[in-house]
Amino acid sequence: MNRLAFGGISHDLTARSLIMGILNITPDSFSDGGRFMDTDTALRQAEIMVEQGADIIDIGGESTRPGAARISVEEEIRRVTPMVRAIKCRFDVAVSVDTVKAPVASLSLAEGADMINDVSGLQFDPDMASAVAQAGVPVIIMHTSGEPEVMQKLTDYSDVVESIKTFLQKQSSIALENGIKRDKIIVDIGIGFGKTVEQNFSLIKHLRQFCEMGYPVLLGASRKSFIGNTLNLPVDERLEGTLAMQTAAYLAGARIFRVHDVKEARRTADLLEAFYRAP
Repeated sequence: MNRLAFGGISHDLTARSLIMGILNITPDSFSDGGRFMDTDTALRQAEIMVEQGADIIDIGGESTRPGAARISVEEEIRRVTPMVRAIKCRFDVAVSVDTVKAPVASLSLAEGADMINDVSGLQFDPDMASAVAQAGVPVIIMHTSGEPEVMQKLTDYSDVVESIKTFLQKQSSIALENGIKRDKIIVDIGIGFGKTVEQNFSLIKHLRQFCEMGYPVLLGASRKSFIGNTLNLPVDERLEGTLAMQTAAYLAGARIFRVHDVKEARRTADLLEAFYRAP
């Protein structure tokens, strides 16, 4: 699938990759927890990401890092929906909402959100697929092995590539059965969600198999622990590793990148695209 439509625009993914900037309005996310809880600070960060070339701002109101505790639907709505409204009013940028809860998705979409990023891959809320289908927006179907509290204990796959490919095929079929259009589905291998360091590398190494499923592929490897564990680096020194994984994924066919460092990711994507256009 070479085109993806949202926000009234049809994007040609063969010509230009999409950069999704991460905006976590949470106190406990692994990289930037607590930094953007204040509305003015969050809006300034959104403005910076737009200026740096973000195509999408992905708003998360609940941490999904390994071991993170759940919050209520009401609390997540309180955090997320005003931010969706504010960003859509102030900036010409698409907004994604990172949630596994259908009520949060529905209210966010009513406030103007353009897509839903479901890190459970439509597993945790049986109403999510119909909520997305009713709105007619894209959905990111990501693989995870379980809830954040336990997912890092669930890393026993007979074949990690085949297991996750089977999961994504199954969940994409569920999306289609519930009325989500084929051209609205994006898949994500779920780096760091119930995978070992070696499994994360294996999934990126074999990412072309996921691209061959026929859906746009998103990579969310930004600053993650498999990079830090390999290079023995803290979370704020993982930029080079993030860009290396972006490059590897681009060469395999991924065209959507969810990142903390928008400027650097946009420049990397632009350079790769220029390289591919060369005769």
